[in-house]
Amino acid sequence: MEFREIEEGGTVTRTWEEMDIDILVKIFQSLTVFELTSGIAHVCSAWRLAACDPWLWKTLDLSMLESNFIKIPLEPYVYVHGHSDKTLTRILKISLSLSRGNITSLFFHFNLYVSEDHLTYTAQRCPRLRRLVLPAWNRVETVMIKAIDLWKDLESLTMPSIVNSPRLVQAIATNCRNFSELKIMGPFDIYFASSLATYLPTLKVLSLRCSKLYKDTLIFILDNLRCLDVLNISHCLLIQIPPPPAPGRIVRRLDKTILEKASRLRKFLTCMRDTCIMCQRTRNDEGLMRWYKYEKGLWKEDEVRSLAL
Repeated sequence: MEFREIEEGGTVTRTWEEMDIDILVKIFQSLTVFELTSGIAHVCSAWRLAACDPWLWKTLDLSMLESNFIKIPLEPYVYVHGHSDKTLTRILKISLSLSRGNITSLFFHFNLYVSEDHLTYTAQRCPRLRRLVLPAWNRVETVMIKAIDLWKDLESLTMPSIVNSPRLVQAIATNCRNFSELKIMGPFDIYFASSLATYLPTLKVLSLRCSKLYKDTLIFILDNLRCLDVLNISHCLLIQIPPPPAPGRIVRRLDKTILEKASRLRKFLTCMRDTCIMCQRTRNDEGLMRWYKYEKGLWKEDEVRSLAL
């Protein structure tokens, strides 16, 4: 392959291998991960060298890649269309080969099925990871704990609700000394809050937006996470449980006690307006957002800028 370069005195024909690597890297920065993994690294040695440049692989953004799957009642609890699984496997293998361990941020789509093998393979090849956005699939707890052992530099995690939160939170506390940001996409209960207070008392940022949250749990967070700087409960379905036999009720306005406790925070982000579309959706979905029903990419939003995609 050849290209023409105009120089003083005429036009000079050169091969692509002679193009300046920095120029190639600049061009490749405009490509998506799907384009970068489509085979450009096989064009020639210069393209291969440029395709491996660390500037291209600080972030591996798979937030546009969804799986075609259905949930089933028996293990592995999900049936994934073969094409979806093969696509993810191919992109991961090529990306992690080209990146050469330089990825620091990894974003999975909310509705992407990531198997234990996928996560293990990724963890072994992304030792410098600082930020991770997991999909909603919550049955990879065991392998996730093993992966945390390899991610010593992890600082920020977006994850679904899980059953055994103490084990995962303890693993983060043990291995990730600079961990400071957590976003939970799903119901957040006192069990999870207690895990944070026990193992991650120095947590700085917590986002629970669009989740089901009990008032007692919110008060527990404010009382026990004393190092918290930012708390986001925007569009949450806040529930108060009165003494039995009275049923739980939706809290539509924060009382003075909560506001006073939250006053020490640098940022306390809330929205509980009846006219807010997102608040209406959280209530309609009973605190477990069905993101597939709404605008594409809506799940990526967050009032905390560092947690938005």
